[in-house]
Amino acid sequence: MVPPLLYFVWIILKGSMNLVDAGVLLALYVAYLVILNRIPPKQHEEIDEVAAVARAVVGLDSKRRLLAILGLFLVGGLMLYLTAEPFLYSMVGLASVMGVSQFVFVQWVAPFLSEFPEFTTTSYWARSRGKAGMALMNMASSNINQWTVLAAMIPIVYSLSLGHPATVPLQEHRVELTLTLLQGALGVVILCNFNFHAYEALGLFALWFAQFLIPNARLPICWLYGAWLGFELVSAAWRPGRLRAFKVFPTLWHLGRRRVHRGA
Repeated sequence: MVPPLLYFVWIILKGSMNLVDAGVLLALYVAYLVILNRIPPKQHEEIDEVAAVARAVVGLDSKRRLLAILGLFLVGGLMLYLTAEPFLYSMVGLASVMGVSQFVFVQWVAPFLSEFPEFTTTSYWARSRGKAGMALMNMASSNINQWTVLAAMIPIVYSLSLGHPATVPLQEHRVELTLTLLQGALGVVILCNFNFHAYEALGLFALWFAQFLIPNARLPICWLYGAWLGFELVSAAWRPGRLRAFKVFPTLWHLGRRRVHRGA
């Protein structure tokens, strides 16, 4: 998460996003996949624990499994293509009926609906004994995807729609982007000690809910996020385990390199 978040600081400062930015973000995602493949796994699902559809696909021979995965991918893509436009206009209409900002409503409520399958699997793991960590990492992995691949698609699709390379202006949305950036950075620091406490979750939810209820308070809430983030970073001086993940990562990387060399 750290490299994409740091790069988005640059994007917010310059107030625009272009195809070069898309290339950088895609490269960061590829680097993430390389790192993920290199680091040895600590926890995984057993075949009996996965959902019925996934269990059926895994049980197929290699050729049928590939066809099944491709078929599910194509069906999902077709469903998204057919429902994306009516979904968006329904959200805009619902916001108008409720008398709230269309931009705020779509920005903060739409993810609950569009990512419902992900929330379902995450909830399934969270309520399973010993699987809460997997549930949390499922959300973290999705967040990395959103900050890299999903964000990179914006200037790419924008340029394709215009028929030439173009730059997406972001000056008007600097506060929203900064708010989201601070949320992500705070989440990274909070998880760096490999623990996620109830008061931390409640604090994150309270700040999110407050800026949803009072959109005009987004800038003050940015300052609150910044103050909380600053405290977590400064307190690492007397809380050695606060940023433990940065100390553990090199060890995992070297273990992964040994595993790769042994496999070779």
